[in-house]
Amino acid sequence: MDIRFLTLLLVCQLIGEVATAWLAWPLPGPVLGMVILFGGLVIRGAVPARLSVVTTSLLRYLSLLFVPAGVGVMLHASLLAREWWPLSVALVGSALCTLIVTAWVMRALQPRLDKES
Repeated sequence: MDIRFLTLLLVCQLIGEVATAWLAWPLPGPVLGMVILFGGLVIRGAVPARLSVVTTSLLRYLSLLFVPAGVGVMLHASLLAREWWPLSVALVGSALCTLIVTAWVMRALQPRLDKES
């Protein structure tokens, strides 16, 4: 694993964290960091092979990141039991919004896809 590209990922995350804290945006810093990294890759025009190796290595262990979330769910099980209705509405609503936006984007991009075929 190339330490330079691992550092690049961490620096993008740090920039995102600092920017969201400084600007008081209701957006997680790592998400903004990912957008910054994506913008840099779009400007570059390609993903460097070594960055691909680093990200593939990290993705191999992604399932370990769900352990703290699972522990958090178990820790707050009583809260989840009390608030099951609003949580269910939020989950179903967000899933429906995702489906609607995805369908809208596909419909908007379909003419481009037809031209390329």
